[in-house]
Amino acid sequence: MKNSQLNRYYSLPPLLHSAAGNSLSPALYQKKKITLEKVRYLKMEITKKALLVTTVSGFIPQFEMNNVRLLQKMGYEVHYASNYHTPSYGTDNHRLDGTGIIRHQIDFVRSPFKVKNITVYRQLRDLMRKEHFDLVHCHTPMGGVMARLAAHATHTAPVIYTAHGFHFFKGASLINWLCYYPMEWFLSRYTDQQICINQEDYERAKGSFHAANVDYVSGVGIDHKKIPARNELLIQKKKQNLGFPSDKLILLSSGELIKRKNHETVIRAISEIKKRHQDNPDVSVDMLYVICGHGKLNDYLKKLVQELHVEDIVTFLGYREDMMDIYQTADIFVFPSYQEGLPMSLLEAMANGLPVICSDIRGSRDLMGCPLSETGDLEICQGGIMVKKADHGEAYCEAIQYLFDNKTTLRKLGEANALRSRDFSIEVVSKMMERVYGRMGDKH
Repeated sequence: MKNSQLNRYYSLPPLLHSAAGNSLSPALYQKKKITLEKVRYLKMEITKKALLVTTVSGFIPQFEMNNVRLLQKMGYEVHYASNYHTPSYGTDNHRLDGTGIIRHQIDFVRSPFKVKNITVYRQLRDLMRKEHFDLVHCHTPMGGVMARLAAHATHTAPVIYTAHGFHFFKGASLINWLCYYPMEWFLSRYTDQQICINQEDYERAKGSFHAANVDYVSGVGIDHKKIPARNELLIQKKKQNLGFPSDKLILLSSGELIKRKNHETVIRAISEIKKRHQDNPDVSVDMLYVICGHGKLNDYLKKLVQELHVEDIVTFLGYREDMMDIYQTADIFVFPSYQEGLPMSLLEAMANGLPVICSDIRGSRDLMGCPLSETGDLEICQGGIMVKKADHGEAYCEAIQYLFDNKTTLRKLGEANALRSRDFSIEVVSKMMERVYGRMGDKH
């Protein structure tokens, strides 16, 4: 019996102790007046408990449900501490319904400089003291900070922290390095298991931090069973429902409408292509750029589209829960992000057989693999093109035009991406995480 289970065990009436192992006979049940209801309650009390921690409540249903199911399969009762007043990756928390997850409201804020973090720390500390968790798995920067501090104060262990992309990386601002690197370096001492989902973060954590264990896990895993078989009739019907023209090349981007996702650069690149077409009719503009997602830049980006007069080429679909179908309507996936851990939307697009144009950044680089050749600011890969600098609009313009002029290669590029995505499948990741959870459970 684990330490946290022993705490719950000895907090119960002495006469119930032996019932934990089903050692009381029916006669003794009657003699000691221990009811079956109390025994069931006792068994519930000594169930292993795992706590998942994130700053925003949409994170687990969006990215971590496979780990939830894995923990439940291993016999854990899964609790989830997050701020349910600020859901992300959707408008509410309905995706948690029916999952068996026990929810705990924690008033998380994203900034490490807010006084409210004191309240957050106390809430987590009190929760850990009350529930005696057998395992804590935290995600997101502030979720990782506050959970590890609270776990250290309450002697709750083991603690697993998954970094979905450190805020310090090659090319990050000095402010990010000064703020986040010392924080992660210090808290690594309170980390039993550090998980990194890209090679750059893994090498840094392994070489510079103090976590007892550091492992590379290839993201959160993609379930290829959820990718629909390609059906041209259904694809054309979906295009009609969405208002997509059947005679134009469909460029697709997916992600929050925030600065980090860098949608503006591609919008400006599309505008430049349109200008070139006006100056030179040989330059084609028979394309539609579709952006899926919502965020605080929604109004700004829509206004920018109007100012650049590209309303006929750029369209916004908002947040979608049918992305697997939408991927199949597209011809090229464009992912211009400045910073990622291991981008799930890019992986989903690859698994759906789409050629890719993306920034050469950590995470995206892991998915795309080593470039086969270079031409100017473009790196030609087996499954598409990486742009060396995320904010280089001219390079994105050239990349789009390059694939547009070489449409016959799109299927081959997409097939290469679909094959490569198998290395990041949910089966591969599940085996990695099962080993991690098993090792941490044995240590506790």
